Amino acid sequence: MDTHSTTPERTAGAGRNRGPLRQWRFALAGLVSAALLFGVAELVAAFFATAASPMVALGQTFIDITPPWLKDFAIGLFGTNDKLALFVSMGIVAALVAAGTGLLARNRPAAATAVIVLLGVGMSASVLSRPATGVLDVIPTLVGTVAGILALRYLAGRAAAATAAPVPVAPAPSGPAGRGERPTGAPASSSRRGFLLGSAVGVVGAAAMLAGGRALSAVLNTAQATREALRLPRPVKQAVNLPDGVGAEVKGMPPFVTPNGKFYRIDTALAVPRIDPAGWSLRVHGMVEEEFTITFDELLGMDLEETWLTLTCVSNPVGGDLVGNAKWLGYPLRKILERARPQQGADMVLSTSIDGFSASTPLEVLRDQRNALLAVGMNGEPLPLEHGYPVRMVVPGLYGYVSATKWVVDLEVTRFADKSAYWTTRGWSDHGPIKLASRVDVPRAFATVAPGTVHLGGTAWAQTTGIKAVQVKIDDGEWQDADLAAEATVDTWRQWSFHWQDAPEGTHSVTVRAIDADGMVQTAERADPVPNGASGLQRLQFTVG
Repeated sequence: MDTHSTTPERTAGAGRNRGPLRQWRFALAGLVSAALLFGVAELVAAFFATAASPMVALGQTFIDITPPWLKDFAIGLFGTNDKLALFVSMGIVAALVAAGTGLLARNRPAAATAVIVLLGVGMSASVLSRPATGVLDVIPTLVGTVAGILALRYLAGRAAAATAAPVPVAPAPSGPAGRGERPTGAPASSSRRGFLLGSAVGVVGAAAMLAGGRALSAVLNTAQATREALRLPRPVKQAVNLPDGVGAEVKGMPPFVTPNGKFYRIDTALAVPRIDPAGWSLRVHGMVEEEFTITFDELLGMDLEETWLTLTCVSNPVGGDLVGNAKWLGYPLRKILERARPQQGADMVLSTSIDGFSASTPLEVLRDQRNALLAVGMNGEPLPLEHGYPVRMVVPGLYGYVSATKWVVDLEVTRFADKSAYWTTRGWSDHGPIKLASRVDVPRAFATVAPGTVHLGGTAWAQTTGIKAVQVKIDDGEWQDADLAAEATVDTWRQWSFHWQDAPEGTHSVTVRAIDADGMVQTAERADPVPNGASGLQRLQFTVG
């Protein structure tokens, strides 16, 4: 038999069978190229606006087009981890697109390049759509796109070489040591090593640039440094001293004052705006007799006041934790409006953040005697970056989406008939008064507690009105009055406790409802957060045993 005539045919057939399995190299080439695109863009973006990062801009664009039901579902499912969930989801989609582009580059490299160019154009459009960006802020995306194209061309070429490399054969030594021919493998292994080495260098380089871009951005931005150096002035009007007994004495209850690090954060900013207060200003304009601008130094020189205030997110479900209580320092918004002198017919103040978010607040709410503030401090320190540094709004009695604008830079006195705010254009109500609410904090749902006396505790709130009573119902029994902790102000939540004696073993439930100072009883009618806040009574199940 002619051995030399049969071996090539066998080798070629084996190569064809293995060919489809080798496409993973092209998918990997696409993934590494995408990582380099975003890594380079992130590094360059450190020298530009926060929204110059293409991933941030794409995420913000997605949030902008998100329908209310999807936003509410995401917050209900992920809570304050909603932004992390969005980034993970975007990463998965980007990985699938990148892998597909890499596969496309195997046979149609020009088409794969066109895909990257189109993606670069889309990301550039997202960057330009952000309020705080300009034409130059697309430079990081453009540079990253070029890097991605070059990386894909190189790695796809290495992948093609590794896939197509023949497995040459060499004569085997004659004699008893062996017969026939054996592959040398040198060209194929060399091509594979070249591809894997290039991919490894690309991954390490992308990771280094991503990390370096974040670190460089933090160094170049002065917001954190100025915040740490800032010493807030003493208020001319201090918040009331908290009375003894504002916290319910039940083990496991949250503190009456929510620490800054544990205060909920729900907003539309994927990347926290980093604002140098030296360049911050607030423009007050619209239907007013006097338009003016306030700088940060001017604001700090005004007669600042303190107030205790509980903030609530409209997306908070019944019994949810998107609510927090803090001491705020700021300048009364009613005094800002007194200076501006709103014109006849105005009924709304449209507040706008530096990142484009806006809120519609009823004008009369900001002009009455409630302690609505242009806040600069939170719990005795400057606002944290993620909570609006250097300046934000806090307004008693209204959900945050119509009042608590962070990183605020613009107040326009206008009319509801003429202007719409960010979430109003997406199906939410333009007025957002906080609904009377209560929750059970102890025990947790489905917890097991010791028999005997079961200690229950929770929180209720009715901003601007106050809580008069809280009642609980064990299983399907009668409503019973809970013990109320001391009240700080009508603008803060109020804690309660209930001690169920001789609790029998088994599975039980507790239902809670609040009654405000005007005698209004919390409704049992269920309503979703959209369009103006959730309602209903929390019923929680636990086990005694």
